[in-house]
Amino acid sequence: MRIAFMGTPAFAERSLERLYADGHDIACVFTQPDKPRSRGMHVTSCPVKELAVLHGTPVYSPLTLKDGAAADALLKHDCELIAVVAYGRILPRDILELPPYGAINVHGSLLPKYRGAAPVQWAVLNGDKETGVTTQFISEELDSGDILFTKKTAIGEDETSGELFERLSYLSAELLSETIDAVSRGEAVPVPQDVSKVSYAPMLTKEMSPIDWTETADRIKRKVCGLNPWPVATTRLGGTLYRVFRAGIGEKQENACEERKHAMRPGEIVSAGKQGIEVACSDGTVIIKELQVSGGKRMTAGEYLRGHRI
Repeated sequence: MRIAFMGTPAFAERSLERLYADGHDIACVFTQPDKPRSRGMHVTSCPVKELAVLHGTPVYSPLTLKDGAAADALLKHDCELIAVVAYGRILPRDILELPPYGAINVHGSLLPKYRGAAPVQWAVLNGDKETGVTTQFISEELDSGDILFTKKTAIGEDETSGELFERLSYLSAELLSETIDAVSRGEAVPVPQDVSKVSYAPMLTKEMSPIDWTETADRIKRKVCGLNPWPVATTRLGGTLYRVFRAGIGEKQENACEERKHAMRPGEIVSAGKQGIEVACSDGTVIIKELQVSGGKRMTAGEYLRGHRI
């Protein structure tokens, strides 16, 4: 099938890679414009653009999709279908109506749950046991299109958002491949979303980072996992601000001896050693296992404690 692919980050790169491997004719690729990345703030291409250039595919990075230029490009390439994976732009009606097979999006949740910008992170933050990916025909309202297919996967007990993203990127590529095959054969049956089950996953912000030690150990651990790799949970202990990348649940308050219970005031350091930094919360303790201080490198708490007192 002759396909226009729209996507930007590594999550989308896996899907484009799969479409090339499947033998589809990738007529053109749309990505977000190049921008400064990494510490040096050098302007670099996104993963999807780099892959497209490697395959000699025409790449477009328009600042807007509403001036007619993007629609003209799609017409010029005579695309039969648009495949969208983490592109970061809403497609206007004139573009959606161009390809005869429509426009398909891969979304990182089991729709209608978690429409929006951060479905993977909110699944982890909310302690969901299961998530997945969904293919849908794109409509003008964000993530509201009819569902085509889904694939489910369990969320690991200590899995971070970054780790889950990596797994879902491969699951997305597999599902997109199967969906396009079904659409081309006329075997895809769109199913309207159940609006009574809609929930939203808003964009994360840095204001979410500080850990509230008056919360439960489970909620704090989920926060640490859910905000990794961005914006990352933070806490201030002994006057030093730490970024916390990994944490585990320590002792439950009801199981502690009287001496330990006395030390378990939320935010207080209960112990520190090779296993990590144990901090009291509302119902017991949390063990900080991996951290970073400003200007320092990311390391295990045990490694940090060998060179620093806390």
